[in-house]
Amino acid sequence: MNAGRGDEPVVARVVPEAGSSVAELLGMSLGLDVWERHADFLVVAAPESRLGELERRRLARVDRWATVADYVTRMQTRPPAEDGGGAPPEDDERTR
Repeated sequence: MNAGRGDEPVVARVVPEAGSSVAELLGMSLGLDVWERHADFLVVAAPESRLGELERRRLARVDRWATVADYVTRMQTRPPAEDGGGAPPEDDERTR
């Protein structure tokens, strides 16, 4: 994964901590660009500082996937997923 330098936006899976929910996270003003909403996690683009703040405040677990630029490039050159996944591209490639 290429982490964002400074406040370069990063694509990440955000999983609410126990006792919270996706709906509760969406109800907060967190400054996240939500790309996908799933029952138990969000896929967001946000600066590293915002993602770190989520972790520091123990609002969510953050799985950083790639910078927005790297992620978009990867998705443009990747064949469509058959299962509709939710796993980052590098996870799919490791299982092959």
